[in-house]
Amino acid sequence: MEDTVKQGVRPAPGTEAVLAEPLSRDSGRLADRRFGRDDIAQVRHEVSARLREAGLGGDRLHGFILAVNEVVTNVVLHAGGTGRLLLWVSGGSAWCSVTDSGPGIPARFLASPEVPEAFEVGGRGIWLAYQLCDEVTVATGPIGTTIGLRILIATPVDTSSQ
Repeated sequence: MEDTVKQGVRPAPGTEAVLAEPLSRDSGRLADRRFGRDDIAQVRHEVSARLREAGLGGDRLHGFILAVNEVVTNVVLHAGGTGRLLLWVSGGSAWCSVTDSGPGIPARFLASPEVPEAFEVGGRGIWLAYQLCDEVTVATGPIGTTIGLRILIATPVDTSSQ
C-alpha cells in the first residue's frame, strides 16, 4: 500500500451540491449521505447492505465495514461531529470517501500508523483502516479532512499454477 497525503482546497460538507438524480446501480454510486453522532449504526448497516448487493462478501466485507465505521466514528469524535460519506463501485473495487469540516489532522499523525500499544486507549481506527483496505488516502487541511478507502470486490485469482 502506498501512503498518499495531500492538502488542498475543497468545499466543506454541507456546501456541496445535493445530487440532482437518485442513486442508481448504473452510476456505480451506492450511497451519498451526511451523518452525525446518532447515525453511526445506521451508516454501518447501510454500507453493509449496499456492499453485499455490489458483490463484496466474507471477511473482506466485514473488514471494509469496520474500516468505514472507524473513520466515521473518528469524524464524530474528533472532527466536529458531522460528515459526509460517499460509497461507490468502480473498476472492480468498492470505494468510500468520508469528509468532515474539522480543523484537519495534525502533521504528527499523518505518517503511516504504527501498531498501537496493547493498553493504549484509542489510536486504532486509522491503523485498522490501513490493515483492512487495499488503499487508504488522506487529504487534510484547515477546512477539513477526506479519508478515502478502497477494497477490491473480488480477490485476484492466481493463474500461475493452472
